[in-house]
Amino acid sequence: MKRFLGAVLVASLMSGSSSSIRADDQDTKAILDKAIKALGGEEKLSKATAHSSKTKGTFSFNGTDNEFSGQATLQGLDHHRFELQGKFGENDFKMVMVLNGDKGWRKTGDEDVMEMDADALANEKRSIYVGAIPATLVQLKDKGFKVESAGEEKVGDKPAVGIKVTAPDGKDFKLFFDKESGLPVKLVAKMIGFDGQEFNQETTYSDYKDFDGIKKATKVSSKRDGEKFLDIEITEFKVLDKVPADTFSRPK
Repeated sequence: MKRFLGAVLVASLMSGSSSSIRADDQDTKAILDKAIKALGGEEKLSKATAHSSKTKGTFSFNGTDNEFSGQATLQGLDHHRFELQGKFGENDFKMVMVLNGDKGWRKTGDEDVMEMDADALANEKRSIYVGAIPATLVQLKDKGFKVESAGEEKVGDKPAVGIKVTAPDGKDFKLFFDKESGLPVKLVAKMIGFDGQEFNQETTYSDYKDFDGIKKATKVSSKRDGEKFLDIEITEFKVLDKVPADTFSRPK
């Protein structure tokens, strides 16, 4: 159960100078450039790789919806702090998850802090890739990411164009953008669940709002193997000029 709740944390969410987009794949470059412009432009989004957010929503387990609220701070793709509180069934719960480079910890309620092992760290980093990248996109210009075309399909009743992203961990995911607006509308990825089993996760993004010149999807919904899993509403999003170092310290 703790691993399940940990997986929920990052889901609620989260550039370099060398691009790995193939020179002959101009369609892919055009898709990404249009999307970055639609979200606010590369200059603003590059500054937004450090940000904080607040969320509320529900996650589904065994057919039951459980309410939660959360606060997150992200710096790059390897520093993340998430605090979650809510109800699981009739019980109150609270959890803190911290990722600090190659170290990470979870603390549930009044229990002792648990240090993440290598597999848990890898899963958390993977969750940040698929959670944070659709919000800013500029990380996809880092040399550690490979980006290529993934064709077209309809998302809802509107046409969307896709890219396939291979992350530094060697695993890929697909990200689709509204063909007209350029905004991200869907992400498809294979993830690891609380029971250690792999599943297909499909996440959709909607209700974009402006936060100081950056457009942010304020409604995010995820399904796991076609089943309802997570519905999130982003209520606050702030770009941070500086993040206090102790933000990513071991929870007390």
